[in-house]
Amino acid sequence: MSKECATLHEIVCSMERHYFPFDESAIPQDGIYILFQKGENGHGAERIVRVGTHTGEGQLPSRLWQHFLNENKDRSIFRKNIGRAILNKADDPFLEQWEIDLTTRRNKARYSRKIDFDRQKEIESKVTQFIQKNFSFSVFHIKDKNRRLKLESKIISTVSLCEDCEPSPSWLGNHSPKNKIRESGLWLVNELYKTPLTAEELKQIEKQIEG
Repeated sequence: MSKECATLHEIVCSMERHYFPFDESAIPQDGIYILFQKGENGHGAERIVRVGTHTGEGQLPSRLWQHFLNENKDRSIFRKNIGRAILNKADDPFLEQWEIDLTTRRNKARYSRKIDFDRQKEIESKVTQFIQKNFSFSVFHIKDKNRRLKLESKIISTVSLCEDCEPSPSWLGNHSPKNKIRESGLWLVNELYKTPLTAEELKQIEKQIEG
């Protein structure tokens, strides 16, 4: 997969790059985002560290906002994984509380009294600062939901199967309690090591971006 992954990196690294604070009007309503992290390199460029999309129609800008700005770990698995790594690296016992999902009424009723919300707010702020300082992204428009999800999976698999895309020794993800994140070098646990992109599909992505 090294050849295909190198081609993929060449394509996405030629695209417009967005940094925080980003202009929402420059983001398509529907599509796929490719995240890069400062200090992480592969194939002679910044390596892909996360790939994502959205399920709701017209929700790509909103999804990126949830990652970069909305301080709610339970609305962004990316934020939750960054927080996990920060806490695990520090051997911080608050990791146990960070893992609790408070999105459901049942969990709110069951766990709210056990959560140190001041401490949670502090970690959310650290996550926000880390993401805004260290991550940039490129996006490309794909309207059809099924095509987005299929392509997202194939891009993730292409990168995770590549032997040349390794994290640096200082990569925060090395401290993740999630084995799949540490092993893959990606801020992801789903769609790893599945069906990768073909040479023809890479050409289609390039045409999609150019068009």
